[in-house]
Amino acid sequence: MKVVDVHNHFYPPEYLDALRSGKSVVRVTTGARGDPHIHYPGDYNVAVAGHRDIAYRQGVLEKEGVDTQVITLTTPGTHVESPAYAATLASLVNDAFAKVVSTRAPRFAALATLPLNDPKASVKELRRALEELHLPGAMLFSNVNGVALADERFWPLYELADARSAVLHIHPTSPVGVEAMTQYWLMPLVGFLMDTTLAAAYLVFSGVPERFPRIKWVLSHLGGAIPYLAERLDRGYEAFPECRANIERKPSEYLKTWYYDTVNFDRNALELAIKFAGAERVLAGSDYPHQIGSIPSMLTSLRGLPISDGDKAKILGGNAARLYHLEPRQE
Repeated sequence: MKVVDVHNHFYPPEYLDALRSGKSVVRVTTGARGDPHIHYPGDYNVAVAGHRDIAYRQGVLEKEGVDTQVITLTTPGTHVESPAYAATLASLVNDAFAKVVSTRAPRFAALATLPLNDPKASVKELRRALEELHLPGAMLFSNVNGVALADERFWPLYELADARSAVLHIHPTSPVGVEAMTQYWLMPLVGFLMDTTLAAAYLVFSGVPERFPRIKWVLSHLGGAIPYLAERLDRGYEAFPECRANIERKPSEYLKTWYYDTVNFDRNALELAIKFAGAERVLAGSDYPHQIGSIPSMLTSLRGLPISDGDKAKILGGNAARLYHLEPRQE
C-alpha cells in the first residue's frame, strides 16, 4: 500500500539562515548536541537533522517505507514577523519547498506557507504558489497573532483558494489563552488541539465553507476535538439563532466533508474519526520529526485498525494521492 504522510515539518536551510541574519524577531541558538534551537514568543523548537537536512530525511523515509511526504513549515511561521519580512520569508520558504519537490519528487510534495499577518500579500503568495510553483495549496495556522481565520480580512484568500479548489491545511499555533498553558507542555499537548477545534468551529459558524465550498480543508491532529464535539455544535445550531445566521446546514454536515490527519495514534480516536467523516476523509500523518511525532506509530496505528484493506489503503496514501494530485511513484 502506498504511504503518503501529509503532516510533517521541514525548516529549509535558507529559512534558518534568514532567521540568523538579525532581521527576524525569531532567535536561533545552538543546543548542546549542535541542533539549532528556534526561539519565538512563548516557545521554542529544536531543529533536529530531520527538520533541516533533506537528504537525511529522505533516507529515513526510505527506511520506514514512506513513499511521499507533503512537507510544511511549522511554528513559529512567518506571521510572527513584520508584514514586509513575513512576505519575504514566505517566498523564500516556498521557493525552497518547490526546489525540494522538483529535485526529489515523488518522495516529497509540499504545501505553501503564507505571510498571514498581511492578507493581501498572502493572496499574492498563494497565487504564485499555485500558478508558478505548482503547489496544491497552503498550510494555515489556527490563528494569526490572535486573529481568527474566520475573520473577513482573510476572505479574499479563501476566494482564490475556492476558485482553484486548493488545499488549506489548518495547523495549530500558540493558542488563545496560552497564558494558562505555560507548564507541563500544556500548550502543545492540550492547547494546540483546542485551537484547531476553535478555528474549525468558528470557520463553519461564520459561513466560510458555505461561501467557499470548493476549498479542500484539512484539520491537524484528527481535527482536535471536532469528531468528539460535532454533535454539540449541531445542538448549538438548533438552539441559538446566531449559530444558524450564516449556514444552511448543521455544522457536522460541513465538517464531514473536511479531511482529518492521523496525528493521534490512539486506535479508539482513529476509529471515531473514521466513523465521523468516513475512511475517504482521513489522511495519514506522523508529525515527523518533532519529538512528539512518530512515523512508526503512525504506521502501526493505521495498519492495526479493524477496517478493510481497501479502507487502509485509502487512509495510508490513496486519499492523499488524490487530494494533492500526486504522481504515481516511478520505480
